Amino acid sequence: MKLLFIGTYPPTRCGIATFTHHLRQGIMEAHHLSDETLPVASVLPDSDTETPRNVRTLLKHRLEDYVRLAEWINDSDIDVISLQHEFGIFGGEAGRYIVSFLRLLNKPVITTFHTVFEQPQEPYKSVQAEIIRYSDRVMVMNRLAVSYLTNHYPIHPDKIVFLPHGAPIPPALPRETIRKNHGLDNRSVMMTFGLLSPGKGIEMLLQILPDVIAEVPDLLYVIAGQTHPEIKKQIGERYREELENWVARNHLEEHVRFINRYLSEEELSELLVACDLYVTPYPGMQQITSGTLAYAVGLGRPILSTPYAHARDLLHDFPELLLPYDQPGLWRQQLIRLLGERKTLARYEQAMQGLGREMSWHAVGRKFYQVCLEMTGSQVVK
Repeated sequence: MKLLFIGTYPPTRCGIATFTHHLRQGIMEAHHLSDETLPVASVLPDSDTETPRNVRTLLKHRLEDYVRLAEWINDSDIDVISLQHEFGIFGGEAGRYIVSFLRLLNKPVITTFHTVFEQPQEPYKSVQAEIIRYSDRVMVMNRLAVSYLTNHYPIHPDKIVFLPHGAPIPPALPRETIRKNHGLDNRSVMMTFGLLSPGKGIEMLLQILPDVIAEVPDLLYVIAGQTHPEIKKQIGERYREELENWVARNHLEEHVRFINRYLSEEELSELLVACDLYVTPYPGMQQITSGTLAYAVGLGRPILSTPYAHARDLLHDFPELLLPYDQPGLWRQQLIRLLGERKTLARYEQAMQGLGREMSWHAVGRKFYQVCLEMTGSQVVK
């Protein structure tokens, strides 16, 4: 079977590109496949973007590229298309150009929705409805998304496939060696990772940090990741500098470490394994998929989070780990409890390791490819 991936792809640095790359690699490893059987078409924002090697490209805002790609696929030996969908990566209003592409196809399509709204609004609702119509299967990475879709669109649950977001396998080095290599030994480490931007809840954690440090004197909060490129275009590094200045004014330099650079998969995995507690204090509740949360759970790290959609799904058996954003007192209490009670933390670590066993890219890739194989014998008429 020849499976074509459509989405963003490295060297583009975004969550969809990273996801597509790792899902493809997971399939290759699980089924011992070659590059040629898993081609890629990468969406580029403009002609000046670095072009991936050995990858077909289409320009985001050039509708004729979508038409040409569909015609090429129809005349090719490709069996199934894996569409990685996020509204912002395709051209037209709410990414509508991808609908024009799908209408022209005569090959089966499995669409992975990286965003599903609990209450979809226009113009996104009608675009998503059309994508559903022209897709043979729809994949989601959150069980809550199944009801979100069936509540608002004429889609049968049997057309929806749930697979968890993939995660890397743990590094080979012992955890204590990794902690020492990163200067984290003898510290109680909590960590947030992701593209830095307002609205991630970091300010709330910094506000309560002095109270937590009073009870956990060896605490270190690692804030890892570059500033979000769109934020950087608008205000440069002003937001990061505001956070750093707040840390300096409150004399917390020994307790907060900013890592302001792109992290490789290997380094990110090591930092996650090295941390004692992973925190996602996001104020917004609608995030249906969080790659960073999936990575942390997949690598067996204890979690403390606000109850946004993906966290509610992954941690539904552990409601005590889901805290409202507007309750800093509860956050303070739980941080002190978890970081101060090593037996409690170890119990959650064991529970997360159990959840993470089926989330390796190898396991997810194997299951995804099986769905695609089944589709080759069950193509529906568009």
